[in-house]
Amino acid sequence: MKITIRKAVEQDVPAMFGLVKELAEFERAPQAVVNTEQMLLEDGFGTNAIYKAFVAEANEKIVGLALYYTAYSTWKGKIFFLDDIVVTAQYRRYGIGKKLIDHVLTEAQKAGVNQIRWQVLEWNTPAIEFYKKVGMELDPEWINCRMSKEGIEAYTKKG
Repeated sequence: MKITIRKAVEQDVPAMFGLVKELAEFERAPQAVVNTEQMLLEDGFGTNAIYKAFVAEANEKIVGLALYYTAYSTWKGKIFFLDDIVVTAQYRRYGIGKKLIDHVLTEAQKAGVNQIRWQVLEWNTPAIEFYKKVGMELDPEWINCRMSKEGIEAYTKKG
């Protein structure tokens, strides 16, 4: 099977969004996806694009996605945040995830970033083992924090 990794283009958005929904199902949270194809298109390929992505193709269809963006750390300077890496279920175990990571890390090196960060669910043992294999450090010290859109709205209304 020939696997090609390339930068995502606008025409890839429907397949990319399909992978996002597949990942949400796998992570037991399909209701949590509020993104849309239109948002994905605008946010990645519009005038003020805020993310970049690589896609994996096999058998003339998109079977994998690595979506990342540049962030800034007061301690580290420029970093990449790998928001998601996903390979559709029937194409796992062919090295596609590794190829996607390779491309993101090569891009990080070219961009001169000082760190790359990403998250993994604590119960996702296959992903954790994969990330360990590529050299990821699991950080037991830091706790992820987040606030939903509704939380932001409620907070800002307090004045």
